[in-house]
Amino acid sequence: MFRRAFWFTAGAAAGVWATTKVNRQLKKLTPESLAAQAADKAVEAGHRLKDFALDVKAGMSQREDELNDALGLHQDPDRPDNVTALPGPRRLRAIQHDKTTPLNVTYNRNEDH
Repeated sequence: MFRRAFWFTAGAAAGVWATTKVNRQLKKLTPESLAAQAADKAVEAGHRLKDFALDVKAGMSQREDELNDALGLHQDPDRPDNVTALPGPRRLRAIQHDKTTPLNVTYNRNEDH
């Protein structure tokens, strides 16, 4: 008698558990639930994209500061608009021409086409 009652109770509990599990899965597959899941994933992807953009912006700013330090470009605190001061002009190398080419002849690469 106890054996039958035990197996009847175990079977009923397994049936309730399986029915609950199936109903939860069916609710996840309704159109409303799928739309809500897609919206949540889109919001999550948007947050990740925003974080990535902020990381890229911070990296760009850091690299720009490193390059400015390496090139000697520093902001002058005396200037009211904080415009970055550029280094002085560079010397131009002498252009060497062979003696057969006249100096006033220019070459337009679009003339050949």
